[in-house]
Amino acid sequence: MLSTPPALIAVIGPVEPPLLTAWVRHYRRLGIERFLIAFHFPEHVPDAQRHHLQAAIRELGIIPAGTSTGPWHEHTNTQLRDALRHNAGRGWHLIADADEFQQYAAPLLEVIAQAESSRHRVVGGLMLDRVAATGRPTGWRPEAGLDHAYPLGGHLTHRLLHGDPRKIVLVHHDIALSSGNHRAPGHRPDPDRICAVHHFKWRSGVLDDLRRRVQHFSRGTWQEQSSAVRDEAGRLLSHVGRHSGAINTSDPRFAFRRVSLDRMPDDWAAEARGIVTGWRPSTSTGQDRGE
Repeated sequence: MLSTPPALIAVIGPVEPPLLTAWVRHYRRLGIERFLIAFHFPEHVPDAQRHHLQAAIRELGIIPAGTSTGPWHEHTNTQLRDALRHNAGRGWHLIADADEFQQYAAPLLEVIAQAESSRHRVVGGLMLDRVAATGRPTGWRPEAGLDHAYPLGGHLTHRLLHGDPRKIVLVHHDIALSSGNHRAPGHRPDPDRICAVHHFKWRSGVLDDLRRRVQHFSRGTWQEQSSAVRDEAGRLLSHVGRHSGAINTSDPRFAFRRVSLDRMPDDWAAEARGIVTGWRPSTSTGQDRGE
């Protein structure tokens, strides 16, 4: 069995320091020892917020590989990620955004050993969107924890936003990744061993972030490779606009139910397999019309 844990690769934006702290602790519990992190901050982020995040990561014993500022073009994350992967060198890489908390059915080194024994050079994940019980993008208290603040998990990304819910979570160093870490061209993960990617995006401030993203991409101040990211943000904003600022957690399409970072969701293997093998890009150009 592999004896060295994978290097964790992450490009991190202006999240709140307690989320970054919880994220690092989560991955250390999974056995991660080496973090290769780059910060990128758009122009609207205050200097104080940047400094707090940089101080928080250093307090955790991690020296960021770099910090950049400026427009968050769609290619920005990809370029920074690939530079970090180059610096990480040989072996396996774990890829995770700061709001993504991966959950595995087996210890991390065992997951990698299983992939190698079956000649897979990537391991796949599926987003499980976490929201508050009310569906409203709220804040959270570190002492209570993320599970308490966002107890519901469901399939918002693809069933409302029409986004790709698939993630490549573990990848061999010489395998290229697409933008957003959704695919590894030429390589398919084992559909029977899909990681749950608890996606804590829907927190306080996310709606302002989405509005800002739509404005920048629409005006061309941030460069986009396609309209997909802007369209996904628009669908979420339209949905919460029809539901008094909240995500409709009672909509059966989204399959929201109580989940936890401490235990894999019931029947996850079969549920995830069905979604990752059946998912196709949406052909619809219209916005979500569901009530």
